Amino acid sequence: MDARSVGSAVVAWGLVVAAAVGADWPQWRGPDRDGKSAETGLALDWETSPPRLAWTAEGLGQGFAAVSVANGRIFCTGNLDDGQGVVAISQEFGCVLWRTPITAEVPRHGYPGSRCTPTVDGDRLYVVTSDGTLACLRAEDGEIVWKRRFEEDWGGRMMSGWGYAESPLVDGDRVICTPGGPEALIVAVNKMTGEEIWRSPDRQTGENGKDGAGYASLVVSEGAGVRQVVQLTGRGLVGVRASDGEPLWSYNRIANGVANIPTPLVQGDLIFGASGYGAGSALLRLHKDGDGVRAEEVYFLDGDTLQNHHGGMVLVDGNLYTGHRHNEGYPTCVELASGKVLWGGNDNRGPGRGSAGVLYADGHLVFRYQNGLVALIEATPEAYRLRGTFTPEYVDEPSWAHPVIADGMLYLREQDRLMCYMLGGE
Repeated sequence: MDARSVGSAVVAWGLVVAAAVGADWPQWRGPDRDGKSAETGLALDWETSPPRLAWTAEGLGQGFAAVSVANGRIFCTGNLDDGQGVVAISQEFGCVLWRTPITAEVPRHGYPGSRCTPTVDGDRLYVVTSDGTLACLRAEDGEIVWKRRFEEDWGGRMMSGWGYAESPLVDGDRVICTPGGPEALIVAVNKMTGEEIWRSPDRQTGENGKDGAGYASLVVSEGAGVRQVVQLTGRGLVGVRASDGEPLWSYNRIANGVANIPTPLVQGDLIFGASGYGAGSALLRLHKDGDGVRAEEVYFLDGDTLQNHHGGMVLVDGNLYTGHRHNEGYPTCVELASGKVLWGGNDNRGPGRGSAGVLYADGHLVFRYQNGLVALIEATPEAYRLRGTFTPEYVDEPSWAHPVIADGMLYLREQDRLMCYMLGGE
């Protein structure tokens, strides 16, 4: 950025922070891994006040990963000249603070580039590269503290060949992730040292899906009174006890044989999961079963009714919002309790093309479509209400990195570039 751009960014930053209640976005899908921002006071009527570009940063490397924002810094992964690694950017100025390669060379797989959104925890951050390297770095300067290898350490494997896409979960004193090995489907390691705490074997059965890790990220559930981690793997949904990795339950009806991608949603005793490639979606209820947990199917929605490719889902006031159809982002609202489609479904293509990354903020949904277009939709079960669209300054399809809102700003990663937009216009 030149001096004029930096000065404009500082002014823009001050205006937005004064107008909005800010909050960090320290990991995949936000503070609670649910795709929801708690920020209020945002100017969210893009027909009259569209977002205005504050700055553009370059040097993130090739990748589809979203960003995390914490303590005045932005973190992202990308393919750098000397391997896949992590880049830190100043939140205020948009300048690169440090770059750290993690792999010795750029990983090779379909759709080259990084996938993992860094997980920030205090003065450290954690990432999984697309070749399956789990690493801990210092947030201050990018120094690598420790590394583990999924394939070498745990016999890791993916359900298909597009590279690991998981963003690791920090739960108390441990980091939990999904190598996908038969004896180590999910593992927990000490977050300070990388030493293994437990490993959870793959006990899933059934014809749906494939063995190995999927492309989703873990979430925490207290369903049925048992703290557990929930994941969408190659063969479907699983829950394992957080304390020791004991497998508790599995459900594979929503698994497909290509790529299971959306991160599950958790609410109380309920788990909602979905997948693309025609698979569909389902709501599960967890019940205490002796020392374990049993998963009961509440309902199943076939792929024609509701499926999500890889844009994700959000749950607001008992209603689920998502982009429906495989490789599409048809805006859709579903009543969680019943599975009833309230609006959208197959009747509303929406303004963009391709799958759409979805987040919620201040009563609205932000849909970022594969063709780059970004749309604002009111989050209401009453009807589909589009509140404006805009096309970012730079588009390099497919625009798969999910949008992020932090401290009153909208962040859109597009391969090597990161665009920072004010949610307030002029």
